[in-house]
Amino acid sequence: MEIMLRATVVFFFVWGLMRVMGKRELSELTAFELVLLISIGDLIQQGITQEDMSITGTMLAVGTIAAWIMAFSFVAFRWRRTRPVLEGFPVLVVRDGEVLEQALHIERISVEELKDAAREQGVADLGDVRFGILEGDGRFSFITGERHRPKERLAD
Repeated sequence: MEIMLRATVVFFFVWGLMRVMGKRELSELTAFELVLLISIGDLIQQGITQEDMSITGTMLAVGTIAAWIMAFSFVAFRWRRTRPVLEGFPVLVVRDGEVLEQALHIERISVEELKDAAREQGVADLGDVRFGILEGDGRFSFITGERHRPKERLAD
């Protein structure tokens, strides 16, 4: 039972940590960050099982974390209003070709990272982007097309 309680505490700690870290860190890991993530996984395992090397302890820990993941998924599916809290929400970062610097600052994303993401999706110039959205999972979506500009009158 203690292992299940420890797994629950660690699950909520890691979930909160990921929410605080922001979207960029979840979607773009460097090689060093990947090594750190693996190391964190090992440290979490040691903290949850408290040196319990038994197969039962491992199964209880993994099963508890999997149950919480499934519970979060069900709650987000069943009650739509919980999705932004559990999964994050999309953020508009480009509107009609203009980069929204404040949104990038809040999400701790540089303009260069935004341009890289646009190029990866075949967008050569942010000026061509009608809407650029940082999705809740850290991916970017770019919507291109005609921007709505007011029509100029040539003659009255």
